[in-house]
Amino acid sequence: MRSQVPSWVAWIFCSAIGAAFADEPLRLSDCRLESAVAGGSVAARCGQYRVRENRDDPQNEMGKELQLHVAVIPALRLKPAADPLFIVSGGPGQAASDFYLSVGPAFARIRRDRDLVIVDQRGTGRSNRLDCALPDDSEFVVVDPQKLQAAVRECLAALPGDPRYYTTSIAVRDLDDIRAALGYSKLNIYGISYGTRVAQHYMRRYPNRVRSAILDGVVPAEIALGPDVAIEAQRAIDVTLQRCTRDAACAQQFPDVSTQFAALQARLSTEPVKLSIPHPLTGAVVATTLDGARLGAAVRLLSYADETVSTLPLLIHEAQTLREPQALAAQYLRVESDLEEQIAAGMHFAVVCSEDAPRWDRENVSEEQLAKTYLGTAFMRAMRAVCEQWPRGPVDPDFGAPLQSNVPTLILSGGNDPVTPERYADQIVKRLSKGKHVIAAGQGHGQLATGCIPKLTAEFIAAASTADLDEDCVRSIRPTPFMLSRSAPAP
Repeated sequence: MRSQVPSWVAWIFCSAIGAAFADEPLRLSDCRLESAVAGGSVAARCGQYRVRENRDDPQNEMGKELQLHVAVIPALRLKPAADPLFIVSGGPGQAASDFYLSVGPAFARIRRDRDLVIVDQRGTGRSNRLDCALPDDSEFVVVDPQKLQAAVRECLAALPGDPRYYTTSIAVRDLDDIRAALGYSKLNIYGISYGTRVAQHYMRRYPNRVRSAILDGVVPAEIALGPDVAIEAQRAIDVTLQRCTRDAACAQQFPDVSTQFAALQARLSTEPVKLSIPHPLTGAVVATTLDGARLGAAVRLLSYADETVSTLPLLIHEAQTLREPQALAAQYLRVESDLEEQIAAGMHFAVVCSEDAPRWDRENVSEEQLAKTYLGTAFMRAMRAVCEQWPRGPVDPDFGAPLQSNVPTLILSGGNDPVTPERYADQIVKRLSKGKHVIAAGQGHGQLATGCIPKLTAEFIAAASTADLDEDCVRSIRPTPFMLSRSAPAP
């Protein structure tokens, strides 16, 4: 079943007890690692690793077992380095295999010397994906809470597993079992977005197993994601539209674009537009509605990358000034389809409702603050309604404590990230004695494939040190020029 996870969502003890089947080797065989979402494939060595769904009940012989999908992309060297790079994806709910196949070339330099290890975290991809259908964006944020909770109960009943056992605290134990089963004494770890949370908790639980870490679009362990989402999304779009105003060509083509965006949001919130347009991925003509919620979802997801954020002034101008919203509606359909394919809704809520929801009230974000954003208050109200119904799983007592570590760590930030701003990294790096924070100006969420950063990350992994890392090349990174028409950006 394909998940209808709302686009708003995309944006979560090291003892022997509950160990997996540690006496069984992890057998790998030649395979093609493929992804229907990302497209393409790569030669790999693949296998399945057995774990109990409830790791803390090893005596339950009838308990559910999971098969975790593992793939090793072999190093190009005949004698690779002893410590591989483990790749952890975001979401929560995205499969690491999907992520890797979408950005594989960015890891090419690292792969020259060491294996790359891809583990679909429990609840994602081929590791018992927890998926179910939920209302789409508009319905998700405006539906009566009782109806939403009824939909959540139906979702829970459809899941192929118990969502209590899919938290980060459990996933890092899986990861270390797989490391041991593959015969690696140490690893390097790369995490993006939610994956930085997994990486940090692995560093906390198994500090002697980590040679180096890359945290890309990082969220501090002490921050509960949710309340800040609308605040950071608004900041990012404000910065983008102000940049257009300062750009002579953009300002001339799209005058007063911030006011036009506010007017578009207000109009679509009260007067949704019904359209029949070709779906941007299939070409089939589909009926859709562009309303305030769908506008917000499209703008937020387009803000994640500077290539797509460069289209926003044009899309806003067409939709509001020219009253031609077809292109903006098509962008919503595209991001909606991408998230339906990529994010396992059940796993997403298993993480958020266990790890973030209990801490939301500590974030001190008021409804008045949320009401001033283009995403508004409805999203958090809906999320609270979902998490009131969702069962909570085990979370380690120190899970939300600030991470202190002497593991060499490279933190990557985009200067205009709409969900994990650079201030998050500034907060973390203070407690990393061997940490370094690198910022790519004007960029969005996730810097692995930006400019010279693939070269920089390869140099960091090779040395496992930031001491002599030359980051001068990052200063040359600039945002993509704004699109001034359907055919071209500014010269």
